[in-house]
Amino acid sequence: MNAPRTPFTEEDTSRTLRVDHGVLHYHEVGHGPPLVMLHGSGPGVTGWANFGENLAAFAPHFRCLVLDLPGFGRSYTPPTNPVQHGAEAVVAFANGLGLDAFSLLGNSLGGKFASQVAAAHPDQVRRLVTIGGVGLPLFSPLPSEGISRLVDFVESPSRDLLVAWMRSMVFDPAILTEEMIERRWAAATEPEALAGIRQIYSRKMLSFLRDVMLDNTNEFVTLRGIQAPTLVTWGRDDRVTPLDGFIPAMRLIRNCEVHIFPNCGHWTMIERKEEFELVVIEFLTRDRSGSS
Repeated sequence: MNAPRTPFTEEDTSRTLRVDHGVLHYHEVGHGPPLVMLHGSGPGVTGWANFGENLAAFAPHFRCLVLDLPGFGRSYTPPTNPVQHGAEAVVAFANGLGLDAFSLLGNSLGGKFASQVAAAHPDQVRRLVTIGGVGLPLFSPLPSEGISRLVDFVESPSRDLLVAWMRSMVFDPAILTEEMIERRWAAATEPEALAGIRQIYSRKMLSFLRDVMLDNTNEFVTLRGIQAPTLVTWGRDDRVTPLDGFIPAMRLIRNCEVHIFPNCGHWTMIERKEEFELVVIEFLTRDRSGSS
């Protein structure tokens, strides 16, 4: 049986916080230990687009803080590639809210930022959960299908190319309703959203992605530096961040476990919503001894 839709609205939960580089936009619901939730990249993506439908499950357990990263949603636009500003913005956000300790849940690029913050600030990050994105693919060809289709859209935005990209994000395209497509199309074609995503993805970026990934020793240093108990989740049929990327994370993170969702693409929190919520909430609510 499907869970009820979230009782929270996008506008009622909307908040802002001014930090050194500008205004960060976020959504806040629930009570309990703070959980900072970080979205991935992509045309028109926001924190709400990634996690809005999950808040009904998480809010009874956590103070959910769903951040729009710099260059996305209603947060400030950085002067250079948003990828260079994500981790520092998360730290500024947590410090601005006075969070002495918090857990992190990051999807894709948000998972990358979450892992960087966890490695650099082990005294603040209680637990870490990632959805794809972290680690390095060892056997899969680069760039992936999902990244290639994303660049196709960024270089020549059209509704057909957006739908082709969205289909690469999931295992079962039937999950992509017309409402979901229209909502993402409207967000993705906003001039600021297009400008932001073009700072990250381009045809030129694809040309050197393979070399960067194969020589990405910083990623190994980051993974080795994570001390927080970590849950790495992945869709078995992910065509954006290939499944074999979890192997370095599983090996190098000191206290790491992995959960792989079958019949699932890149949008695990959407495509396997109920199972994802159960697995992640169980992990995040364990006591410090590691028992349930």
